[in-house]
Amino acid sequence: MDRDDDQHAWLILLRTPGLGSARLRELLRQAGDIHAALARARATDAGRIGPRAADWLRAPDPKRIEADVAWLSRSGHRLLRCTDADFPPQLEAMPDPPAALFVAGNTALLLRPQVAIVGARHASPDGCRHAAGFARALGAAGLIVTSGLAEGIDAAAHEAALAASTGTVAVVGTGPDRVYPGKHAGLSRSIVEQGALVSEFPPGTGARPGHFPRRNRIIAGLSLGTLVIEAGLRSGSLITARLAADAGREVFAVPGSIRNPLARGCHRLIRDGASLAEGVDDLLPLLAPLARAQGVELAARLEAEPTSPPPAAQQPADALCRRLLDAIGHDPVTLDEVCQRSGLEAAQVSPRLLMLELDGMLASQPGGRYQRFGKDP
Repeated sequence: MDRDDDQHAWLILLRTPGLGSARLRELLRQAGDIHAALARARATDAGRIGPRAADWLRAPDPKRIEADVAWLSRSGHRLLRCTDADFPPQLEAMPDPPAALFVAGNTALLLRPQVAIVGARHASPDGCRHAAGFARALGAAGLIVTSGLAEGIDAAAHEAALAASTGTVAVVGTGPDRVYPGKHAGLSRSIVEQGALVSEFPPGTGARPGHFPRRNRIIAGLSLGTLVIEAGLRSGSLITARLAADAGREVFAVPGSIRNPLARGCHRLIRDGASLAEGVDDLLPLLAPLARAQGVELAARLEAEPTSPPPAAQQPADALCRRLLDAIGHDPVTLDEVCQRSGLEAAQVSPRLLMLELDGMLASQPGGRYQRFGKDP
């Protein structure tokens, strides 16, 4: 079976009504590969899940699958699967991790140390200024700002990270081809060009209330810590903070006036054990060791990786580095260009580009490009 056949099987299962990420992962563990998982789902799950699932598994709508394939065929678009070498390992520690992610932009950013900045949609001007200030400072410290593309705090954090060219990740509650709210169409395009837009939902999926808590768990799961800026007592940001805390991640909250309803959620978080955040210096001492540990874990994962296909698997790490640096050349290039020049797949290239960046041999540039510099290995 080739990669296109694999992708087709993945898309069928990801679109199966009622299947869910947990069951898809279970099928993969039981069956061993995606084709056997699809066969097992057709044999054992169709009747259990319901008639809609049975109808879909028996005769998937070719137009929907073709639309998914068309979206994935565009430059910078990818289906990042839990079986890929560069699937974010930090997500595995979360309850019900996604089985796959639709990504537009620079997938390598998902392996970088991230901090979630979340908060009220109807944030105050001060709240938005705080979000922008934290985003700039965290980006300057080498951390990627991750949020949910919502109005208010989310948008302010994304925009500040984009303006500083430090990288940002947006996790959305729609398909990767939809924008919610619609007013953020321009912001969404900028994030794809300079960062990464991530969705668990297939192309064409609209905004639904139940999608946003699922989006929040991915925001929390990708990040070393979650910073909450202005949140009411029923804010979705508190869900993100709770999910982060449940996974053992750091939670920070910015205090506010006792007369501001949007400060009450933050004050509750602080009472419940979140770290009070008045500035970036309250975050970095706790996050820096976690970022270093994530880099060490990724390096160990790459060294132990048994599944990279030939010829990469037969080459020592320094030969792969040499091959990638030769492919990059001396002008900024995209991940797709590196893959084309090196003959390697994105799952092999993306994590190793990160390691080269950590070793000071190249740097991420705006637009998902890489610039080579420093000493050769």
